[in-house]
Amino acid sequence: MSVVKINVLTVGPEMRDELERRFAGRAGLVESADGFEGFELLRPVDGTDRYMVYTRWRSEEDFQRWTESQAFQRGHAQAAKDAEAAGQGHGHGHGQSPGQGHGHGGPAASGSELWSFEVVESADPKPAS
Repeated sequence: MSVVKINVLTVGPEMRDELERRFAGRAGLVESADGFEGFELLRPVDGTDRYMVYTRWRSEEDFQRWTESQAFQRGHAQAAKDAEAAGQGHGHGHGQSPGQGHGHGGPAASGSELWSFEVVESADPKPAS
């Protein structure tokens, strides 16, 4: 059964473009991780300041292996280095407490939460006939 991880990032209006730029330029190594099934960055449109980083995994073990992998560490280390060079600090935010920012380059987010779910029901579009 698949699991979904949603990293909820609190992002002020002045940092929205920066957060999106960082995700657009991310290393992309997650796509080849064993058990990875999907990723989406969700931008708020209803006046809230909370972005959602949605990932889907074959299992909890696959997600945990990813977060402990060298590829994960390299991607976050590069993001922190880029932020430091830009004078923006560091931190990674995957389940970190509020105020620690988002690790794809420092404090683009003022806080984050990691939500975890198991997929109970799922539907895909029916092919056109």
